Amino acid sequence: MRAITWRGVNEIGVEDVPDPTILDPGDIVLEVGLSVTCGSDLHLMGGYIPAMRAGDVLGHEFMGTVAEVGPAVTRHRVGDRVVVVSFIGCGQCWYCRQGLWSLCDNGNPNPGMTEALWGQSIGGCFGYSHALGGYAGSHARYIRVPHADHGAFTIPDGVSDERALFASDAAPTGWTGADQAGVQAGDVVAVWGAGGVGQMAARKAMLMGAERVVVVDRLDNRLEQVRTHIGAETLDYEQVDVLAELREMTGGRGPDVCIEAVGMEAHGTGVQHVYDQVKQQLRLQSDRPTAVREAIHACRKGGTVFTLGVFGGLVDKFPLGAVMNKALTLRGAQQHGQRYVPEILDLMDSGEVRTEHLATHVMSLEQGPEGYRMFKEKEDGCVRAVFKPAG
Repeated sequence: MRAITWRGVNEIGVEDVPDPTILDPGDIVLEVGLSVTCGSDLHLMGGYIPAMRAGDVLGHEFMGTVAEVGPAVTRHRVGDRVVVVSFIGCGQCWYCRQGLWSLCDNGNPNPGMTEALWGQSIGGCFGYSHALGGYAGSHARYIRVPHADHGAFTIPDGVSDERALFASDAAPTGWTGADQAGVQAGDVVAVWGAGGVGQMAARKAMLMGAERVVVVDRLDNRLEQVRTHIGAETLDYEQVDVLAELREMTGGRGPDVCIEAVGMEAHGTGVQHVYDQVKQQLRLQSDRPTAVREAIHACRKGGTVFTLGVFGGLVDKFPLGAVMNKALTLRGAQQHGQRYVPEILDLMDSGEVRTEHLATHVMSLEQGPEGYRMFKEKEDGCVRAVFKPAG
């Protein structure tokens, strides 16, 4: 079958790869209907995530139709239309039972790599390097889904493929951030990043009763999507002083909750951004913490900062003194999607959550390299490139 693959740093290809098969009794094989690029894929392209190999199939946000089921699968049948959570959880370990699905003890068959990086291993993720399991990704005609009874969810008949697609990763990641940050009714919430994850974090904060939600970005088309489709306020950090504006909005205090949804390649302005960029390119630090720093400085005393953007290793000039002296709560997570997808699909079915606007460019698999280039360079207003394997 044809698939979009990682060929090297900033080199994406399309090639023939073996068809997947059932390897464990709890597996399904899914015929992929739609699969979409994600901002965290750009870290793979840039070579910032270790353990990628030439020929690895990319993609971790997807939906499709069940083509084959393993003998232990009880919740799915051939022909079911399902959306699959990007992180793989076994459903049996202590972490899965606590609802901390991305921390699964059994989802990653290569735990040594992340244990060396972070002290302990987290779960596995489709199409996201051998450090997170070496699983083939979703930018292909078919994909094997382990632990399918826990990670695949039947899509309601009234929810379109284009809407359900983003219940795989963008929406549950945003839900994870807002929920785990403890947004309360009446809070002011600031979100850095107006991509799919940032927009979904903003939407969840609004549904949780936040009084004001403000999204910070620099791209006009994404900020317009926030205003039109999410209903949140926006700030363009290239046009205004974000810290001053947020203080003005909150009577001088700052937001109650600040959610960072940008990650290790954050953009910024001024000398500090140039410093971060140079150090990252020289591999003197692995991640650029521009947005995290600003969120920490912006957050009110005693507030919460939550990191949703993907970070891989070490950052420089981290304002730990501000975290301690302002009595901030600092948290982060990969998505615990199995915990949130049922609610998200119900809200999609009722029309409370809409995501089709994120799919700005729909393409065939053969257009994969072009789609990734447009996505990386934000060309033609590309928010997400969506691939149709059968198209």
